[in-house]
Amino acid sequence: MELSLAGRRALVTGAGKGIGRSTVQALHAAGAQVVAVSRTQADLDSLVRECPGVEPVCVDLGDWEATERALGGVGPVDLLVNNAAVALLQPFLEVTKEACDTSFDVNLRAVIQVSQIVARGLIARGAPGSIVNVSSQASQRALTNHGVYCSTKGALDMLTKVMALELGPHQIRVNALNPTVVMTPMGQANWSDPQKAKTMLDRIPLGKFAEVENVVDTILFLLSDRSSMTTGSTVPVDGGFLAT
Repeated sequence: MELSLAGRRALVTGAGKGIGRSTVQALHAAGAQVVAVSRTQADLDSLVRECPGVEPVCVDLGDWEATERALGGVGPVDLLVNNAAVALLQPFLEVTKEACDTSFDVNLRAVIQVSQIVARGLIARGAPGSIVNVSSQASQRALTNHGVYCSTKGALDMLTKVMALELGPHQIRVNALNPTVVMTPMGQANWSDPQKAKTMLDRIPLGKFAEVENVVDTILFLLSDRSSMTTGSTVPVDGGFLAT
């Protein structure tokens, strides 16, 4: 399936590692111009070496003013992947203000801010666009110690729908995708305990976790015109977890 992403300009947050980094690599390989946003300069440096021509932006998206300075003049962007997120896991009775603030600042507020910057630019140019918000199966199922994380992702799913509603008349599509555990280096580290992994795998009909390319392929499809009638959707990449 030809996705025709060549010549488009894309912005990816959380681009230093995992899903975000692999998304940048796939967009670059498809001929897109990519702005890669990460809070870790070393990750951006190595990414630019791997993918010459990628435009690096180093900023902590949890800082509203710094983000405005870093991205306010980013220029025309056609495609946006809001991937940056933090997962600060605490039992409900031990949830801290700091965990709440950091989680909602990065996982939700930054999505609003970066999407506003990109959408305003699209509307000013009269150009169509596509935004993909990387959510989680945790938006729709309760997971122990994930109270704040589940809440941010549940909010992100609803934000996605409202964005789709309001930006649709401008021909800007907005979708979320909701992966299960993904075998990034972080996912492998967090789910290396066989007993912990078994409790989750037993709830996944396909009996396996997602590979990074499963998620990236879905992101590219949702960015492309091949999904031109899809907006306001939450797309599971979960091996059937949300069907159970």
